[in-house]
Amino acid sequence: MVLEGNPEVGSPRTSDLRRPGNQGSCVLSPPGEDAQPGEEPIKYGELIVLGYNGCLASGDKGRRRSRLALSRRPHANGVKPDVMHHISTPLVSKALSNRGQHSISYTLSRSHSVIVEYTHDSDTDMFQIGRSTENMIDFVVTDTSPGGGAAEGPSAQSTISRYACRILCDRRPPYTARIYAAGFDASSNIFLGERAAKWRTPDGLMDGLTTNGVLVMHPAGGFSEDSAPGVWREISVCGNVYTLRDSRSAQQRGKLVENESNVLQDGSLIDLCGATLLWRTPAGLLRAPTLKQLEAQRQEANAARPQCPVGLSTLAFPSPARGRTAPDKQQPWVYVRCGHVHGYHGWGCRRERGPQERECPLCRLVGPYVPLWLGQEAGLCLDPGPPSHAFAPCGHVCSEKTARYWAQTPLPHGTHAFHAACPFCGAWLTGEHGCVRLIFQGPLD
Repeated sequence: MVLEGNPEVGSPRTSDLRRPGNQGSCVLSPPGEDAQPGEEPIKYGELIVLGYNGCLASGDKGRRRSRLALSRRPHANGVKPDVMHHISTPLVSKALSNRGQHSISYTLSRSHSVIVEYTHDSDTDMFQIGRSTENMIDFVVTDTSPGGGAAEGPSAQSTISRYACRILCDRRPPYTARIYAAGFDASSNIFLGERAAKWRTPDGLMDGLTTNGVLVMHPAGGFSEDSAPGVWREISVCGNVYTLRDSRSAQQRGKLVENESNVLQDGSLIDLCGATLLWRTPAGLLRAPTLKQLEAQRQEANAARPQCPVGLSTLAFPSPARGRTAPDKQQPWVYVRCGHVHGYHGWGCRRERGPQERECPLCRLVGPYVPLWLGQEAGLCLDPGPPSHAFAPCGHVCSEKTARYWAQTPLPHGTHAFHAACPFCGAWLTGEHGCVRLIFQGPLD
């Protein structure tokens, strides 16, 4: 067995890197030191899963939830590369028998493997994301089906890795967060098998990609009123940035993008091939509307007493406390092609065009006729603007700039496809613009 020192890493090895379990919220301490009880927590950022509108259908419980805050841990648990071994593949299991030693194994052939050992890093906190419910996973994520909710049933084959990715956050200001493909398993190891995409870098180190990949998109102009979608990239196990492969699981990697990094920005999207997460920084969340503001907007919209232009009944958005069940009697409905808002009625069906197709009685445009639901996940909103637009065809309502941004943002689907989708329920958007401006009629009195 040949032992090689990593020329870029000078930290000493440690004998025990056993990872602490799920730590929950963490507290503030001086840079580089352990936290003291009772001090204010430092938040690195929040991860929001697209498609759940503020809460999982079964409720947010423990590590399985629609939104998770990453906060400073009481004790640093980050790791960093230390030394690299070239060994015979049959000896890999023996070399990785120390569960306290974090490592990444690259199988190059039946007779040759490279193992990179990792050592404790007192300057970072590590958070792991994946489908596994084991203790080393901080955020348990399941597949989200288009149209909202988790993919259910025994036949639903998940495409999310059990140990999908990890995020390392600096414990020192400005608390930079970096994302890496793959997470360490219960034995503190990451395995890249013989068929996985892997290679030796120009500086003699190793790198690779996971089976279905971890894709990241950073918005242009930040996540604000002036945002525009960025370019989707793939993140490697070592945190390098590459262009996308020809297909999601192809063995040939894309091209290295040297002028981009794996640092997460406010509004960065992380796709795990089955679920897409949004990263929000504490500063970005301060600009986002609060739940109290969203509730004030709902009450203000209802106070205007919008009416159905045909039935002349008063319309009102239901309280989010009711949850999304059957539409309320006063629920506003919209023709998504034209934006005219009505109360529910049973006429205008065009069954030759499909059961959801209706003809608007005001402008005669034919298209889907759906109830309107307010978007309740404030972290998905770019600005606190009034709820003036709805996504088509699902009917989720938000501000104009929020609607236009998400309607222009292609989200990965499957191994090749990209579709714009409603961030609140995951439904694929349709129509020329993917959203429509709502046209309300005020009271006649």
